[in-house]
Amino acid sequence: MTQIITRFAPSPTGYLHIGSARTALFNWLFAKHHGGKYLLRIEDTDRARSTDDAVCAIIDGLNWLGLIPDEEPIFQFQRAKHHADMALKLLNEGKAYYCYCTPQELEEMREKAKLEGKPQKYDGRWRDRDPKDAPKDIKPVIRLKAPNEGETILYDHVQGLINVANIQLDDMVLLRGDGTPTYMLSVVVDDFDMGITHVIRGDDHLTNTFRQIQLYNAFGWNLPIFGHIPLIHGQDGAKLSKRHGALGVEAYRDMGILPEAMCNYLLRLGWGHGDDEIINMQQAIKWFDFNGIGKSASRLDMAKLFHINHHYIQHKSTEELLILLEDQFKQTDKPLLSHEKDRITIGIEGLKKRAQTLVELAENAWIYRDIRPIKIENEDQLKTIADLKEVFSDLFQHLSSIQEWSHPMLDLELKLFLEQKGLKLGKIGPSLRLILTSKLNAPSIVDVMLALGKEESLLRLGDFI
Repeated sequence: MTQIITRFAPSPTGYLHIGSARTALFNWLFAKHHGGKYLLRIEDTDRARSTDDAVCAIIDGLNWLGLIPDEEPIFQFQRAKHHADMALKLLNEGKAYYCYCTPQELEEMREKAKLEGKPQKYDGRWRDRDPKDAPKDIKPVIRLKAPNEGETILYDHVQGLINVANIQLDDMVLLRGDGTPTYMLSVVVDDFDMGITHVIRGDDHLTNTFRQIQLYNAFGWNLPIFGHIPLIHGQDGAKLSKRHGALGVEAYRDMGILPEAMCNYLLRLGWGHGDDEIINMQQAIKWFDFNGIGKSASRLDMAKLFHINHHYIQHKSTEELLILLEDQFKQTDKPLLSHEKDRITIGIEGLKKRAQTLVELAENAWIYRDIRPIKIENEDQLKTIADLKEVFSDLFQHLSSIQEWSHPMLDLELKLFLEQKGLKLGKIGPSLRLILTSKLNAPSIVDVMLALGKEESLLRLGDFI
């Protein structure tokens, strides 16, 4: 049985786009599901736009997502001579030919077709012409002698059966006048040499695929299996752009998205397994196949991404979250201190319930850092606290007398204090939360006091008395 081999083949002209990340994920999962190999090819033949920084961004993004190739990446530009040799092979076999058209002739060709309402394509004028007629000052390109009758047929494992009349396709350029190979030639040769059995990519490549099939046929090579995934759109149904959140995966990492949440979300953008929404990577490997891929475009939904991320944060262990929080705080000018880490360890359950991202979790965790004196800017809130000064003075004395600083004891003593004063927690709770944390939206007062510890809780309360 032939080993299944997939590939992800980005162009290093920018960051790892969210749509490209999904394509990489689908290729990785398909290979893992079938016990095959997943490879990475950097298509860096556009030398003017390809950068080392973009290569690093792509590889870093894939590593963050856990989509690590099974072999070292292949760089397409390094194989350019081989690609050119393959074009010459077709030329020698009579399956390709030299074309001496000038740029002006090609432009006139397009304008004429446009005026006549015909497809704007090369008219094949050098297809059967004797090269002896060639102008001496033109460096020719090499074009594929494509079939101009019948049709090219594709059975796509996502889109189904698709036919294109060959008359709609022209004799594409394989080798430019300067001797450099074109994208179409390089992709087909590389996929064949790498042993790619399945090409899974966006449906914006469908037109390319029919041209590539003709090239496979010219070489006499077996076709890989194709699966073209519908693209991701914005919430408004329009083509995905930066205004929809079409950022590089590093931007999602920086906003505090977990890699496993990102993979889970991308998986559900165009693929499904019943009503399952939360699908970890082990389950995804077990279930993923072509039959779960939909035929319609998916819509980016940031609210759903945050919801899934919240789920994964909730299910992280305290130890894992502390490591992630330390990484977050290292990016500030105040790394996490040992006693602050102890407080957060105690209060982590209350914190993670309110966090959709790691950034939010870190922001929420600031209440357990050394932030005295607590700053409250709102005048109305300060007045309310001032009006309750006597109550808080008595509470300070009451809490000072507690010997056992535990959750049950704090809960009990707070209730006893309120009963003695004839007060409800709603009367002093918001102000007490502000005194202890500077926030109205924080974990329960007892949880906060337990995490802060007796000394810090009394110090913060004492500051306002």
